[in-house]
Amino acid sequence: MAKPLALTSGEPAGIGPDIALKTWLRRNELNLPPFYLLGDRAALERRARALSVEVRIADVRAEDAAGVFTDALPVVATGYNATAEPGRPDHTSADAAIASIRQAVADVRAGRASAVVTNPIAKSVLYRAGFRHPGHTEFLAELAASGGHTPQPVMMLWSPALAVVPVTIHVSLRDALSQLSSELILTTARIVVADLQSRFGLTNPRLAVSGLNPHAGEDGSLGTEDQTIVAPAVELLRDGGIDARGPLPADTIFHEAARKSYDCAICMYHDQALIPIKTLAFEDAVNVTLGLPFVRTSPDHGTAFDIAGTGRANPSSLVAALRLAARMAAADRP
Repeated sequence: MAKPLALTSGEPAGIGPDIALKTWLRRNELNLPPFYLLGDRAALERRARALSVEVRIADVRAEDAAGVFTDALPVVATGYNATAEPGRPDHTSADAAIASIRQAVADVRAGRASAVVTNPIAKSVLYRAGFRHPGHTEFLAELAASGGHTPQPVMMLWSPALAVVPVTIHVSLRDALSQLSSELILTTARIVVADLQSRFGLTNPRLAVSGLNPHAGEDGSLGTEDQTIVAPAVELLRDGGIDARGPLPADTIFHEAARKSYDCAICMYHDQALIPIKTLAFEDAVNVTLGLPFVRTSPDHGTAFDIAGTGRANPSSLVAALRLAARMAAADRP
């Protein structure tokens, strides 16, 4: 029997519990891979009552989750209670969310689960509790550290229509400009290629590398960064045998015909990458962390406090995240 996926609770006051419950209820209809939820069973039962859904919930060990998945939603306790009401995080929220992430990673690294799937967190809630990482991606890299080495995480947003990677991630635009370098572009792109080959089954991934400035700088008249930073990185990628093109104007690489010419767009900053994919595939895009020694995916949306507990949350992105995690984990096995 295949190992189950470890699904974190995310922010307990958000829609994570809602979409987890809805997804499990459609497990047979959608032929979903088995998963278990790391969190507080009592909190999940309260949310089920709020949503007026009948879900059988079973307290299990991770090793036993796959065997009960057909008949009950497996819940693996983290030892942290979650008392927050829908839309209203409280003093238990941060510890519950962080504990579920830590345990999910521990389960995968110990061989109890095949991959990590994370429900949305509320960064502001975690920051107030002393969380020092910009987001999931950087925290997961720390948890993946081994032998004094911390891997460089790369955030990919993936959908059947488009895959994008921002070279700089959760920083201000001013800081993104100061951080951008040929080396960072080169390292990021190499990690993307390695994971596209090993976990997505692409023998020769094709990369479209966006320019930083409008029209990729117009030969330097709109900024020289594309000539001095981006172009040298693309040349080194091509010298290394990677199918990369760029710098390409960011305003023309996302239309339908252009998207057919590459497998992933490497973009220079957060919004340059995320605006197009959230426009094209908001309901089924998946956040994937590349460069880790384990598979991690996540729905590509936030906690949606305003609709938590109302029954209006759409589980489509979580369904896509679970399916992609199972696919990547299967490809990752020797």
